[in-house]
Amino acid sequence: MLNSTYRIILAGLFCSWCLSPIAQSLPPYNPVTDERLQNPEESNWLMYRGSYDSHGYSTLDEINIENVEDLVPVWSFSTGLREGHQAPPIVNDGYMYVSTPQNHIIAIDARTGDMIWRYVRFLPDDLQQMHPTNRGVALYGDRVYLATVDAYLVSLDALTGDVIWEVEVEDYYNGYYMTMAPLIADGKVMVGVSGGELGIRGFVAAFDVMTGEPAWKTYTIPAPGEPGSESWPGDTWQTGGVPVWLTGSYDPEFNVTYWGTGNGGPWMGDTRPGDNLYATSTIALDASTGELKAHHQYHWNDSWDWDEVSAPLLIDYQRQGETVKGMVHPGRNGYLWFLEREENQINFVDANPYVYQDVFTTLDPVTGRPEYDMSKKPGTGFEASFCPSLWGGKDWPPAAFNPVSRLLFIPANDNVCSTMEGEEVQFRPGRPFMGRAPSENGGFFVRPGTSHIGELQAWNVDTGEKAWTTSFASQNWGPVLATAGDLVFMGGTNDRYFRAFDANNGEILWQQRTNSGITGVPVTYSLDGKQYIAVQSGWGVDAQREQNLLNLVKGENHYVPQGGVIWVFALPD
Repeated sequence: MLNSTYRIILAGLFCSWCLSPIAQSLPPYNPVTDERLQNPEESNWLMYRGSYDSHGYSTLDEINIENVEDLVPVWSFSTGLREGHQAPPIVNDGYMYVSTPQNHIIAIDARTGDMIWRYVRFLPDDLQQMHPTNRGVALYGDRVYLATVDAYLVSLDALTGDVIWEVEVEDYYNGYYMTMAPLIADGKVMVGVSGGELGIRGFVAAFDVMTGEPAWKTYTIPAPGEPGSESWPGDTWQTGGVPVWLTGSYDPEFNVTYWGTGNGGPWMGDTRPGDNLYATSTIALDASTGELKAHHQYHWNDSWDWDEVSAPLLIDYQRQGETVKGMVHPGRNGYLWFLEREENQINFVDANPYVYQDVFTTLDPVTGRPEYDMSKKPGTGFEASFCPSLWGGKDWPPAAFNPVSRLLFIPANDNVCSTMEGEEVQFRPGRPFMGRAPSENGGFFVRPGTSHIGELQAWNVDTGEKAWTTSFASQNWGPVLATAGDLVFMGGTNDRYFRAFDANNGEILWQQRTNSGITGVPVTYSLDGKQYIAVQSGWGVDAQREQNLLNLVKGENHYVPQGGVIWVFALPD
């Protein structure tokens, strides 16, 4: 195993080898400031979802419903790697930064596709990668920040790729790893840890953005004596999981960050009786101190692996003639949740299923707490079938929101279900701690009589009503981008297409087949007044795992090639 110092030296040498003269032809690097993060220019894409509110929306409109059919590839770049390429290309005034599986960062001239530098992290030989991917970098000042799969946070020089500092967030040997793009706010760089299937105790941690010094650390499972600890019996809190997979949202007015949390561990709720706070929840943390300000739990004592790790979209919407300072979350549990955020509280407003869901029987009209059909809740030695599947109505791929049309766009999966039974499991540090018994065809099935799985849905947030749905025979693992050109961009299907949809009705206006399936987050940016659309193609991880199960249950042999390529599109000159 390489120690961290040796890894830094090797990474620096690698970047020296691949540093390109193209960097000398680019304009001076424009440092990323707090003001720019709070008010990002439409020409750039400076963070994971483009803005702190997680809307995934751009006001650029040169590419629109009238001309998108003319869109053509202008450059591409092969990463040379396999597995799931899920990160957005992050763009700052012509400098593009793309992270990949195995924790590479590629710096590219966003005009031409020429590489400026490449950072390679040398990972330990004994590392377990249950999700071999990375979902993006963060920018601040003249630096690039990466959360690594061996649970380090790395700060690099944006112009050269040289490592400035790195800090250990946790010990990967005990099952901790990271795949998210860091969140930068209030002078901190914040990350959450994955490993909910490996017996970790989840947390969000913050570090000084310039020095890397620890600022705070907030666990997602309370210790004995802390509020919520009564919801974890005995010592189950020590190995209860509750990971934080994805980048949080941030409200500068309250100085509060909002994070989605994952499943409890082991998977079967009867091994940890209680609500298991703060699993499968949105938690609100003070950006300065890490103090837990509020939470909303979407479902208690999870037994379905329905992580609710997507950060809520911060959307103010209308209800009964009043404006609600809101949060909206398309849940993995198959319900679309409308919440209200206050400085020290999260209130339930309403929720309804957006895909077929047969577990919830009622929701408390005040708190939103669901009641269950217990025949649909698997346990130790008890088999149960439920819909949607363990991948949920929407897994990690982010939704998007157009604040002008008031439409929320959800990459959904319907008509797929799971059968699970629990078995006893013993905890061993850094080893699987799920307690799920083996089952035929992976316990995965398609609802009889249904003709499709994947969907792109549009919902009006002010009325709470669905506006339209576009369906696909394939499963859908496509993150969504919305633009002021009345367009929605999404890949995600097993036919390898990247598509543009009419945001008003869901009609497919343009499509381009790529080298692989697309699970990357699309972005848009402009240079010299010209708009570009960029996305990574590269199938793998859960999209591939679901494809394997679909091949089994449907008797098919559908093959999706792997291999990462960054694709960039624009209108012809």
